[in-house]
Amino acid sequence: MLINLGDRNINVENGMIRIARLDGEKFKFLENPEDLLGRVRKCGRRVDLFTFMQKVPETSQKYSYPMEWDNLAVLPISTFEHWWDVQIGFKARNKAKQALKKGVNLRETPFDDALVEGIWQIYNESLVRQGRRFPHYGKDVETVRREAATFPDSSIFIGAYEGERLIGFIKLVTDETGTHAGLMHIVSLLSHRDKAPTNGLVAEAVRACAKRKISYLTYSNFAYGKKQHDSLSDFKERNGFQRVDLPRYYVPLTPAGHLGLHLGLHHRMADRLPESLAAKLREFRNKWNNRKLPTTAEAC
Repeated sequence: MLINLGDRNINVENGMIRIARLDGEKFKFLENPEDLLGRVRKCGRRVDLFTFMQKVPETSQKYSYPMEWDNLAVLPISTFEHWWDVQIGFKARNKAKQALKKGVNLRETPFDDALVEGIWQIYNESLVRQGRRFPHYGKDVETVRREAATFPDSSIFIGAYEGERLIGFIKLVTDETGTHAGLMHIVSLLSHRDKAPTNGLVAEAVRACAKRKISYLTYSNFAYGKKQHDSLSDFKERNGFQRVDLPRYYVPLTPAGHLGLHLGLHHRMADRLPESLAAKLREFRNKWNNRKLPTTAEAC
């Protein structure tokens, strides 16, 4: 549930306890949390617990609210040349070169009907990606348009094209200061992975940030829950992203929020499992999905 609070929106998760967070919290940050907390308390909707993160590079605890450590995958940016020559390894550099050698055209692109149609085609290529059900598969064009149109005043779209066909895209969202950008979406056609469009898109995103004097590019979490390394975190690391641990605050607003925080109900059940068991369940899920769900060719 999305609640408008004037210049801010918050998302409220319905569950045993209602947890709210800033809409786009990994791209937008709070400079004055008390102001927003006051508005949340008066919004007329039940919110049990409000959570927010500090922004990079503020890694030391600033507030006295209950706190746990979270993390982001962060790429410090000075110049494109520094990233290309120093921050990434030869494998990532060669992959980005591969996109150019195979004729992939990388460019910033406006949010228009052509982009929406291209995103829709990418989303509907395959029901399964990386062993998991792809959540955007099966959506119609208008749903894709509405979801891709969020944060219109602070979004940067970059497309990877073969001729005039979109084969991959990135959506970046900048913060209020214009010094941080978060990578909201990065998806490419699986049928064109031999051209390494995703690597090319990352390179073009770094170029776009450097041009705008954006100091930090974030790519969601580096690690999720107790899971430390996988193919995605390896991809982030090869492209120069580093794990940065940041304070995440949990502010109880009701008695249920206090109790839920004490009992650990603010964490997903999956995050409370031992990593050895969670890894086996993920492996089983991936094998099941790859066997039982349509392949890319069948899903097109």
